[in-house]
Amino acid sequence: MGFWGGLAADKYDRQYGDDYLVRRLASYFRPHAKKVRQIVILTLGFALTGSLFTIIAAEAVHQLELGAPDQTLILLAVAIFVVAVFDFILFWLRRVTIIGVIAPVISQLRKDAFAAAIDRDMAFYDTEKSGKVVSRITNDTQELNSVLVLSTDIISQFVEFLILLVVMLNIDWRLTLLLLALLPLVVGVSLLFRRLARVVTRQGSRAMAAVNDNIQESVTGISVAKNFRREAMIYDEFKDINFQSYLINLRRGGVFALIFPVMNGMLGFGIAAVVYVGAMAVEGGAIELGAWFLFIQGIDRFWFPFINIAAFWGQIQTGLTAIERIFALVDAENFVNQKEELPAADLRGEIVFDNVSFGYSDAQMIMQNFDLTIKPGESVAFVGHTGAGKSTIAKLIARFYEFQGGELYIDGRDIRTFEVHSYRGQLGLVPQQPFLFSGTVLENIRYANPDLSDEEIEEIAYSVGDGEWLETMPEGLHTDVGERGAHLSMGQRQLVSLMRVLAQKPAIFVLDEATASVDPFTEAQIQEAIEMILKCSTSILIAHRLSTVRSADRIIVLREGRIIEEGSHDQLMAQGGHYAELYNTYFRHQSLEYVENAKTMFDASDAPRTHAAGN
Repeated sequence: MGFWGGLAADKYDRQYGDDYLVRRLASYFRPHAKKVRQIVILTLGFALTGSLFTIIAAEAVHQLELGAPDQTLILLAVAIFVVAVFDFILFWLRRVTIIGVIAPVISQLRKDAFAAAIDRDMAFYDTEKSGKVVSRITNDTQELNSVLVLSTDIISQFVEFLILLVVMLNIDWRLTLLLLALLPLVVGVSLLFRRLARVVTRQGSRAMAAVNDNIQESVTGISVAKNFRREAMIYDEFKDINFQSYLINLRRGGVFALIFPVMNGMLGFGIAAVVYVGAMAVEGGAIELGAWFLFIQGIDRFWFPFINIAAFWGQIQTGLTAIERIFALVDAENFVNQKEELPAADLRGEIVFDNVSFGYSDAQMIMQNFDLTIKPGESVAFVGHTGAGKSTIAKLIARFYEFQGGELYIDGRDIRTFEVHSYRGQLGLVPQQPFLFSGTVLENIRYANPDLSDEEIEEIAYSVGDGEWLETMPEGLHTDVGERGAHLSMGQRQLVSLMRVLAQKPAIFVLDEATASVDPFTEAQIQEAIEMILKCSTSILIAHRLSTVRSADRIIVLREGRIIEEGSHDQLMAQGGHYAELYNTYFRHQSLEYVENAKTMFDASDAPRTHAAGN
């Protein structure tokens, strides 16, 4: 597993320089320039009040040494109180203003990351786990929020450092140079921890992403786990991944635990040097006691920004790692390449595959030099064994994947010239596993066309079987479908998906038919909906039901990405080829003739036994 857990980067991960990350992040603050200027002013004021504490305290010591009257000491005490009040007010105002700026920046980053996630094509999600993508949008943006607040505090401390540096140089340049002489060592150690912290925080983020992904996958598939009694197994898997995350964060904590002892040890050397050299200078009359006290008190604040940076390198690097992971998602490239961005309006639905070659990888070519022409308004059913290329054709038409060779034309135009959203607006797709969003049946139908009124949706729903399919649902169109449509049967989900297509009125209809068996009533409703869509669309049917195959104008038989037969059902059966074999294996038992013959044979074989039993 390796000391840091051995978690590999995602394929689209990139490594950016810190300066680039800071500059790019700064661009998100430009719309809030006015508030940023307010933060700068408040930070300067806050740093000044912090410096005044040390300066006034040193002056009080000096006045005590001189035997100043009580009025002077009271005045200094009042000054410290006033500075404390201003310090509180400035801190509160600064923090409120900072949050007012950081909150919209984080919100915009999260929106950009989410927009990038939904803009990625299907090939991206073939290799990348959704749980890890979710972790970048949620966990990483939240980490960045905490770090940005911390960073403003460190900037304030640096301003205070510069003010104290000027004051100390004016009081005694020799003691100031002594402090500055130790500064390169402090900065060097800080930079060493910086490099180490970046490595461990990057691994920590990957570990958390792996935990999130495991939780999401386990919860999503909980019904399968319970069905096969594998609750203990998925718990053990989570326990292993969680333990890996625990070890990585334990080792990460060990690294960060070294920072404060090392930096405080160096601070101790600095204090010792100032105490010794300063005491000798006071004894020799080179500097006053108040000035010496100022140096002793100021050394903490003088070095504090550098110690703070080193101590909080973990959080700072966590923030840089978080923004690096967010920008990597935003910058990830799609596999689908566009030549132009032309609108796709009023398509007729002619589809031409011209010498198309496609593979999900170079080692997994699905089709080579594939040719096919589908006329406008024609319905074509694709049949073949698993892996023959049926779904691949649908995915290429839907523009989910990029083909490696040849051309794919829609209405005589290269499919890569259509603007994707405009083109898919002319496309109606029903996948093999219909996906429904949480909400009602009505809301899921409206998803295809948000402008439809309730009355129009009701008209669409009742256009199939006079709405009898809705009677099987407790509240009709207002029935809650549950998460992913869990409250509905597979047949009902497919019907709702078909209603969505009817609401969209697409020029091209793609149906990847579900293999699950449905009752005869639901199948009849599904077939009626399909036939309504076939009348007004060019249709690609990946068929698993005999009724769907027979309703097509043309049947194409695929094997290993090649067309081996095509024609009508009767023509292909007469040929006695691969389709006839598929029919007898998969479709024949669905035919009415087969059911009636089977019933006759069953009755005939059962008759003698019934007669014998009667005797």
